[in-house]
Amino acid sequence: MKKPDMKKLHIPKIEGITLRWLINIIGVIAVFFIVVFIVSASSMKSHYYSNVESILNSGASISAVNYFSSNLEAGNSIEQSAEEYIDSFSYKDKTTTWIIDSDGNIIVSSNGFAIANQEMPDFDEAVANSDKAGKFVGRLNSGEKVMAICRVIKNQNGDIVGAVRVMSSLKQVDNQIRNIVFLIFLGLLTVFAIILFSNLFFIRSIIIPVQEITDITEKISQGDYSVRIEKKYNDEIGNLCDSINSMAEEISTTDKMKNDFISTISHELRTPLTSIKGWGETLTFGADDSFDDVTRKGLEVIVKEAGRLEGFVEELLDFSRLQSGRMNLKLAKTDIFAELDETVFTFRERAMREGIEVKYSIPEMPAVANADANRLKQVFMNILDNALKYSRAPSKIFVKAQFINLDAGNFVSIAIADQGCGISKEDLPHVKDKFYKANVSVRGSGIGLAVTNEIINLHKGRLEIDSEEGKGTLVTIYLPVENAPSENDIINRPDDDIEKEIDAGMEMKGY
Repeated sequence: MKKPDMKKLHIPKIEGITLRWLINIIGVIAVFFIVVFIVSASSMKSHYYSNVESILNSGASISAVNYFSSNLEAGNSIEQSAEEYIDSFSYKDKTTTWIIDSDGNIIVSSNGFAIANQEMPDFDEAVANSDKAGKFVGRLNSGEKVMAICRVIKNQNGDIVGAVRVMSSLKQVDNQIRNIVFLIFLGLLTVFAIILFSNLFFIRSIIIPVQEITDITEKISQGDYSVRIEKKYNDEIGNLCDSINSMAEEISTTDKMKNDFISTISHELRTPLTSIKGWGETLTFGADDSFDDVTRKGLEVIVKEAGRLEGFVEELLDFSRLQSGRMNLKLAKTDIFAELDETVFTFRERAMREGIEVKYSIPEMPAVANADANRLKQVFMNILDNALKYSRAPSKIFVKAQFINLDAGNFVSIAIADQGCGISKEDLPHVKDKFYKANVSVRGSGIGLAVTNEIINLHKGRLEIDSEEGKGTLVTIYLPVENAPSENDIINRPDDDIEKEIDAGMEMKGY
């Protein structure tokens, strides 16, 4: 048995409107924040590195080079000029100054330590460049990350006699940049979280009511007109709730009027039809030689058509009970197979008159259930009647009953198959709907299967219909029973030929 699909109303799924919102709004905001973060981090790094470069440029400036050149002209050595220059440099506490000779050897260091040979790309760049300056950002041999500015020193003849190299460690600068970037990231993340949760609250205020409206409208479409939507917002969603509630109220009122009308008309028709049929039967069976053949035939037609109308009226009454929820069962211990056997026996003669052969197989042992015998006969007769209506002579109707285990419970399955016109794939899902007729050329109200399905549901059973257009239709009824056969029980009749013919003719799935 299929279990109803329980939907979670209060957890919006990542689909539909929520998915579009995530992609279109949150996705755009996320991309914007990522771009802002990258630009902010790059700008912050560029700003701090520019400040460091400005300080270094003040140490390795053209003025510094001119200072050394002037001292050389005055007869002072580079070493002597270096000590005086380093002492006068404003940022000597924040930087390290090297004085380099023309061969690239470090001859003076502001920290006072002897410096082994170092790779100095900025020195090579300064020697090669026209402006005689070079820049380097990288790591020393010690692993420390630095920024260095180098500018060459020339004598009065224009020859390169050395260079001034001013360096600064980037460790503190990088740490400060990381801290600020981290604060920017936290700020953007906080703003993004606020936007996300505020928009999530807003989208939930739309998604949840829409899901509730969808569930309610599905119930209304299935015939439950008593349900209403709780109005939570005085906006477009609230107006929609009011409209749907008003629609359900109108449909409920109209449906009640329709059911009352059907019930009243059915009861009003039943009495005169009973009288017409009764007097028709009385005249037919009491007819003597004074009745000619035409009169006798007319009386038979009156009785037959009155009986057909009486059946239609009973269907309308059942439909009225079904719609109003007044279809109740008179439950008692019942042998389902006995009721089926009696129904098939009654039906067989009618089928033979119309040139249809009925093949029938049923277990010997009873199938005991707490059921309404009359309603079960109504179910069997409705399905057999449909099989006969949609069949053409010569053909066969197959009926097979057996015990099965379904959903860990004891059930009987009763399969009724015909070799009639079948049902198209488009019509098959709707054949249990009220007033739906797959073939309008065949007599009937379209109520029978809907009533049949409801009776089976009230017995906690299940009705399945399988059909192929042009080949026939298989209707299978599953009903719960209290007993089940043991392995030692002989549950099928001994006529194996009939069993084989039924199985071959029905071509049922799972048998």
